[in-house]
Amino acid sequence: MKNLNISAKISVCIYEELNQSEKKLIDAAKEATQHAYAPYSHFQVGAAVLLSNNEIITGNNQENVAYPSGLCAERTALFYANSRFPDEIVNAVAIAAYTNNDFTDEPITPCGACRQVILETQNRYKHPVRILLYGKKTIYLIEKITDLLPLSFNADYMTADLKIKD
Repeated sequence: MKNLNISAKISVCIYEELNQSEKKLIDAAKEATQHAYAPYSHFQVGAAVLLSNNEIITGNNQENVAYPSGLCAERTALFYANSRFPDEIVNAVAIAAYTNNDFTDEPITPCGACRQVILETQNRYKHPVRILLYGKKTIYLIEKITDLLPLSFNADYMTADLKIKD
């Protein structure tokens, strides 16, 4: 048996250490939380997507009483960005969460489905998508989605002649 060691590079900082562009993106994600439709969980998530044309597209979670029918903030923002600006590269995604009348102290991370959609976006544009995860006490900066999804499913697995690599 062999062991597979996987590591991820995640920078940790506070809001004051961010540059103006990063602060603007985080602020947009925080603002987006206030428009979330979360009557069941009361957990409002906002996402802000920075495109190569410097547009910032926001989205938020949209719940539904038929629970699987809702949509996360990240996918809401990315799908809207890709439909409105299909030729613009996604440079970064910021995510913030608000619950119990305040933002979370620590960052929240995207769910597995959102990670897969961010990966598809990164692969689509052949450009790393930077992830900024906001928490009041700490912020995580991740340079590419594969640091959050190291054993990712991609188009290579869909070929008929896929061989297991040693």
